[in-house]
This record gives sequence, structure tokens and C-alpha cells, in this order.
Amino acid sequence: MKPSKRESESSGEENQSLEFEQGLEEIEQALVALRERYQQVECDRNLQDELQQRTSELNQSKLPEMKAELKHIQQQLEVLEINLESRLFSWRSIKDPFWQIIRFSGLGVIIGWLLKSFSR
Repeated sequence: MKPSKRESESSGEENQSLEFEQGLEEIEQALVALRERYQQVECDRNLQDELQQRTSELNQSKLPEMKAELKHIQQQLEVLEINLESRLFSWRSIKDPFWQIIRFSGLGVIIGWLLKSFSR
């Protein structure tokens, strides 16, 4: 027995509804991750500003006992800078452009080989 036209339409609508819900959940998860990343970046930037200000204060004092603190602050600044830069590029952000490049460059190589073989 074949399913009736109404049954196939309702199952198609259910599939579309499920796909829409899944897409909506993915978008919500991405938004939550983006908010968390934004908060982390803001905290790191504030901390970076504070550490840079403290560094300038320590540079002006020129006291020998402050050199250890200055070195520690500079190490923290380097770690913060790495955190701020490393999180800008994640596999998710470059995944689509990466595969586009692979696909089209591969297609270009194949077309080039075909043209070369026909030109002989």
C-alpha cells in the first residue's frame, strides 16, 4: 500500500519542522558560545589594560625590587595576548573557507589536466 498524499505531505512537513528545530538549536548554541567568547575577550582586555598601566607605573619607579613584578606582569601580558589572538581563529571559523579553497583548487587542477591532455 502506498501512503496517501496527505500522509506524505505531513511527513515532509514533520521533516522540515525537525530540520528547522535542529538548525535553531545550532544557532542558539553558536550564540551562547559567541557570548561566552565575547565576555572572555572583554575580561582579558580589561586585565590587559590594567597590567599595561601597572607596567608603566613600574617602569617609572625604577626600583630594583619592582623588576621581578614587572617581569611577571610582562609574562601575564604575553599569555593574555596569545589567548586573545588564538581564540580569534578556530577550526569552526575557517572550516568553510578551507573546504571551499580545497574544492575549487582541486577542480582547477583537474580542469588544467584535462585541458593539457586535449591540447596535445
